[in-house]
Amino acid sequence: MKATIKTQGQQLTVSEGDILIVNRFPGTEKGSTVEIKDVLAAGEGASFKVGTPTLTGASVKATVLENKRGAKVIVFKKKKRKGYEKKQGHRQELSVIKIDTITV
Repeated sequence: MKATIKTQGQQLTVSEGDILIVNRFPGTEKGSTVEIKDVLAAGEGASFKVGTPTLTGASVKATVLENKRGAKVIVFKKKKRKGYEKKQGHRQELSVIKIDTITV
């Protein structure tokens, strides 16, 4: 069974057993379970359902495998002939999750 979910500003099409890297779920640790209730569409074949905008009663349960930080992104700003240079780095907080069950 496949489902299209919306989590942390992203829409993802997932199936059971998929491993995803998404923005970190606040207040979670390794091994904790997360329930995503924003299911936009779910099913397979003739039993495929599309929500308006979400399906009522549908949910996706996932397990947090790891919380980590992404690769460093360097932000460099410069204005020529003004003597202005600014260098800043950013590392995004990420969660690695595994989709356990999809219920419609």
